[in-house]
Amino acid sequence: MALPPQEYRMRRRRCDSTASVPQVCNSPTMIVMVGLPARGKTYISKKLTRYLNWIGVPTKTAFNVGQYRRQAVKTYESFEFFKPDNEEAMSIRRACAAAALRDVATYFTLEQGQVAVFDATNTTRERRAVIISFAKERGYKVFFVESICDDPDIIAENVKQVKFGSPDYVNRSMEEAMEDFLQRIVCYKSSYMPIDDEKDRKLSYIKIYEVGKRYLVNRVQDHIQSRIVYYLMSIHVTPRSIYLSRHGESELNLLGRIGGDSGLSTRGHEYAAALRNFIQSQTINDLKVWTSHMKRTIQTAQALGVQYEQWKALNEIDAGVCEELTYEEIQENFPEEFALRDQDKFRYRYPRGESYEDLVHRLEPVIMELERQENVLVICHQAVMRCLLAYFLDKPADELPYLKCPLHTVLKLTPIAYGCQVEPFYLNVEAVNTHREKPGNVDVNRNPEEALQTVPDHI
Repeated sequence: MALPPQEYRMRRRRCDSTASVPQVCNSPTMIVMVGLPARGKTYISKKLTRYLNWIGVPTKTAFNVGQYRRQAVKTYESFEFFKPDNEEAMSIRRACAAAALRDVATYFTLEQGQVAVFDATNTTRERRAVIISFAKERGYKVFFVESICDDPDIIAENVKQVKFGSPDYVNRSMEEAMEDFLQRIVCYKSSYMPIDDEKDRKLSYIKIYEVGKRYLVNRVQDHIQSRIVYYLMSIHVTPRSIYLSRHGESELNLLGRIGGDSGLSTRGHEYAAALRNFIQSQTINDLKVWTSHMKRTIQTAQALGVQYEQWKALNEIDAGVCEELTYEEIQENFPEEFALRDQDKFRYRYPRGESYEDLVHRLEPVIMELERQENVLVICHQAVMRCLLAYFLDKPADELPYLKCPLHTVLKLTPIAYGCQVEPFYLNVEAVNTHREKPGNVDVNRNPEEALQTVPDHI
């Protein structure tokens, strides 16, 4: 029996939205960090979790054994807690690790998670054996990530950036915190047994040496682990900034029409000139400039007077049969499609076009290359900028399509220890407002100044 048209479209959209996305298997993966303190394990954990969630793999990194220890022992006294011969403390630490493992099982069972990051030192073969046994009993896969670093400058910088703000060292001076933490590292060194390339050859793991100078990969088991390796071999800790900007206002923007490949309006050309002045004022070393293949981004980049690289992956989302229509025309001509998009904007795919979910997967190589590079200016489009911004700010899929990325505004993103600092710059060239609020929300974005409120103070 034929389905009613609306039900047919609903089923088509649900099917289309996942057609190009690899389906996760029913065997969850534990990513187990290994390494001495101040080797960037938590930094790696948080970045990896952000990436996996962005590409659609449900991942959680709340399993930091240090946090469990702080809940169990309310007041931290000194490094002596970590001495191998401190039996009472060792008992507490084992109990905390066991509690974290139980929470991993709960996450996989009740929250249907696919990947859990177990963030701890895990420096002994005994501890790793416990984890392997725990995973084997429950049918989980295990992938170890070991960070090995002996560079004293990198270690000192890690201690300064992260540990000085740690709850363990509240109301202590930098000197006191540094001295105590270095002694804590000594405690771990006495029992540290790195993953052995011979004894542990049956394990799946990646070793990262000196924050990315060298890698050793062993027994990658599946698609997810291969993507983890690919990502981890791309990230680095070199200080840099990423500048995100939409193209200047286009002729189709003025008409309220989506997509298309029109050139810049008069104000769009003014913005391109203002962008050139802004970039020059930033005095950025070795800046790379990337654009899409579309006229409006290329014309914006040409005004800079520097070399630029075109990426087809940066093209705006393909609106299919709705290209160059206004939202009013879409609602009039395709009312069911208009309603379906409002129901689930992230997964909705335009007929003969793309969804935001498709766009995220198209942009994955761009993210990988952004992680490899240092200073980059990306001149792109509204939907593309939303996807990139969601990655750096760890925004969930339901928020991604509604992030406000106004025209004629530059966002400067500076990666910091466990997140990303955002500075918005409105370049004082008026432009139309192309943002469409989430259904049920009031549009308060009436002018460029209010548009900058899209970047909350707390991110």
